[in-house]
Amino acid sequence: MEVKTVAVLGAGLMGHGIAQVAAQVGKYEVYLRDVAQRFLENGMDMIRNSLQKFLSKGQITEAEFNETLARIHPTTDLKEAVSKADLIIEAIPENVDLKKAVFREVDALAPPHTVIASNTSSISITELASATNRPERVCGMHFFNPPQLMKLVEVIKGAKTSDETIQTVLEVARRMQKETVLVKKDCPGFIVNRILIPALNEAVALYWEGVADRDNIDKAIKLGLNWPMGPLMLLDFIGADTTLAIAEVLQRELNQKFQPHPGLKMMVKANLLGRKTGKGFYDWTQK
Repeated sequence: MEVKTVAVLGAGLMGHGIAQVAAQVGKYEVYLRDVAQRFLENGMDMIRNSLQKFLSKGQITEAEFNETLARIHPTTDLKEAVSKADLIIEAIPENVDLKKAVFREVDALAPPHTVIASNTSSISITELASATNRPERVCGMHFFNPPQLMKLVEVIKGAKTSDETIQTVLEVARRMQKETVLVKKDCPGFIVNRILIPALNEAVALYWEGVADRDNIDKAIKLGLNWPMGPLMLLDFIGADTTLAIAEVLQRELNQKFQPHPGLKMMVKANLLGRKTGKGFYDWTQK
């Protein structure tokens, strides 16, 4: 199936970036939908700022800047957003009931051929698909933050996802100049988070148990494993709350071995979430 129009649901941290890549690189017509005008305006401001950076670095022209913005149609009207879409990418908050409610609504409003993909990092694709009458047309399309720069998209097959749906989404990701990996079986955390979250959790354990201090833990992993940034700094970027939420899903759905360290829970209780609250393992108020 050829995709011409993409709808992105949610104009937040991930949604605005996905919409930008779809319009700028994929050259799709994009409907960007959020529940309130202020969220849309915030999302469009972030898109303009990001495009401005590409423009000032000479990576896009003034014409490409304007053409990209002209391809993005912000709206608060769900029906308007999905009624012409060939592919819908859901990027709303990580709440299973909220997502299922939106999937149910979208299923009723979107054309029968439309594929619905979720950008979830931890919720079961099979469960989200069960809220629709088209489970064969539902899959996972997990982008990484920021979508404008990160090359990877994890494409996840739900229990009933058809091969045609997977092919359609792989093709769209390629047109957005992304590299893809296929997750053949719907499992919590997919590939990246299933490996990353225990690694971050162990870094927290080393820190709280006093085995090594923050800078040495981050230096060891940067130089010893060639990570671009250390695990404690990465945790501050992701957010301690987000990391804890994914760890708890992995623990509940897969295995006790994913149990989050008490130090991580304590940081979340103390609102030391990282960059978004100004303090985590690092102090972000100075930078």
